[in-house]
Amino acid sequence: MVTRGPIVTALPHAHDAALELFGRLVREVEPDQWALPTPCRQWTLRDLVNHVTVQEQWLALLLAGSSPADVGDRLDGDQLGDDPVLAFKRAAAEAEAAVHGSGALDGAVTLWAGPAPARHLVSQLAMDLVVHSWDLARAVGADDHLPGPLVSFALRELSGYAERLAESGLFDPPLPVPRGADSQTRLLALTGRQAAARRTEPAP
Repeated sequence: MVTRGPIVTALPHAHDAALELFGRLVREVEPDQWALPTPCRQWTLRDLVNHVTVQEQWLALLLAGSSPADVGDRLDGDQLGDDPVLAFKRAAAEAEAAVHGSGALDGAVTLWAGPAPARHLVSQLAMDLVVHSWDLARAVGADDHLPGPLVSFALRELSGYAERLAESGLFDPPLPVPRGADSQTRLLALTGRQAAARRTEPAP
């Protein structure tokens, strides 16, 4: 987890950078590409962008003090409407503002499982943005090279619980890491993704 020292100070900016990376790729999606498959099992490109959009909507609401019970089912289903790019842009702007709010990372948020440090949630979702940026790039055939600082950030975030990702049901088990693999390949392997394949199939 990202919990102390200079990493905490940089956390809002890491989330910003991950949002910008994902958002840039969303803006590159052509109208006829939304039904393309992605490396996330059973998710089309639209499903993937909707997942991330909903996560950022949740983040803004939770940091504002809402609980899952308060939100209820209003973020269930497709939140992209007729303009997926605009829907993501709005969610990203709301999340970014919430993360940069005064004291936003100092307190706790209420999750279904109970209270959790706000900074842990922001860090986890920033990591998720980085990984899903690779998924999105692969889906549309864009450059899938992730920025080094974001890869390093995501690896730090995962270091404490990578072995438990598959237990959540949201990721496939980690893959073997090739000898001499670079940081991006290691990050992808930890999240059940194989960098060498054009179409991998880890769980989202």
